[in-house]
Amino acid sequence: MVRNCRIGFIATRLAGTDGVSLEVVKWVDVLSAMGHECFYFAGESQWPQDHSYMVSEAHFQHPEISKLNKELMDKYVRNSETTHQVEKLQDYLKDHLHQFDKKYQPDIIIVENALSLPMNIPLGLALTQFIAEKETPIIAHHHDFHWERSRYAVTAADDYIQTAFPPNLRNIHHVVINSYAGRQLALRTGVSSVLIPNVMDFDQRPSKPDDYAADMRSELGIPDDDALLVQPTRIVPRKRIEQAIEFTRRINLDCSLVITHESGDEGKLYELYLRDFAEIVRGKVHFASERFALNRGETEDGKKIYSLADAYQHADLITYPSTIEGFGNAFLEAIYYQAPIIMNNYEIFKMDILPKGFKIIGFNDFINPECIQESYEVITNRDKAAAMVEHNYEVGKRHYSFRMLENSLVALLDECLGTD
Repeated sequence: MVRNCRIGFIATRLAGTDGVSLEVVKWVDVLSAMGHECFYFAGESQWPQDHSYMVSEAHFQHPEISKLNKELMDKYVRNSETTHQVEKLQDYLKDHLHQFDKKYQPDIIIVENALSLPMNIPLGLALTQFIAEKETPIIAHHHDFHWERSRYAVTAADDYIQTAFPPNLRNIHHVVINSYAGRQLALRTGVSSVLIPNVMDFDQRPSKPDDYAADMRSELGIPDDDALLVQPTRIVPRKRIEQAIEFTRRINLDCSLVITHESGDEGKLYELYLRDFAEIVRGKVHFASERFALNRGETEDGKKIYSLADAYQHADLITYPSTIEGFGNAFLEAIYYQAPIIMNNYEIFKMDILPKGFKIIGFNDFINPECIQESYEVITNRDKAAAMVEHNYEVGKRHYSFRMLENSLVALLDECLGTD
């Protein structure tokens, strides 16, 4: 095993309840338990200030980056002024990367999705040059790739994307979260990769629900007799949340649907559509992102903030109708917190996860009468639900535990740094 070392994480943001930020927490937990010390470079960081280096322009929501993205992603040809602005921000961010490196002196750097999805072009270019100028081993942890998103199919940034998303440099060790991504990465770039799926700490069962969240229903305005459905994802079109809303009206039960996350990086139009759709079908839908976070807390006006764990543990059913997922954090969280789930059999799930033996209420593309009936039986029959979720927990423990992650990281760090 490699010596205890200093590890730097770099991302556009390292805060909140998005999948990348949540998975970083797990990697840090495992790496810290192994004796390593972690440091963080991002546009937003939830980590301790003395271990964080924040540059606002690294965030994909920074006004200058948002303006650039419109010029680069909404057009087919870019002008020289846009090119100049990209180069200016690239140099600025690269200088800060070198300062981060000088301040914390990491033995290894883990780049989280900033070399996969071109949400911040200048940061990806800066990272590519920074990596080329260093001998530091790099782990590029890829959660999503640009070829998986239609918005990146035709842009005014094709040369940038080919250069940096991802770059093919000798000191980069690539990690993917599903087998299909690994094959596509090799096919498109000639780059080999290691597969490390997302995980949960299945060796430690979650704490039982306590009194803190006992008032969650009343606080959110949910009738006591309603079945509680939870959609624990960001509000982006590929999550197909309109199908979850449709489901609340088609199942023969009084239901309330709680959406725990806010809109993602693709704007607010989809959320506006969902609000209109909910009114049209008269579905009871609660957009409650301000009341949920990774950890419990309090809003500025003194209302409770519930944890995502609270949402899962009080749910009668998790809805997860996504059509595209890099892995599926919400699925794994539902398994860990032992909540039954109705979900679309998206491609990665069918390929990598379902064959492990999980029991879910699944459908293909559209909600059918069979899965509605099965959902009704699971919600109204606690014994059936309990047997299903216990089975799934044991399957998750075998395949997606922190122990598996530790074994993978030990091998990966050995490859990057070698043994003493």
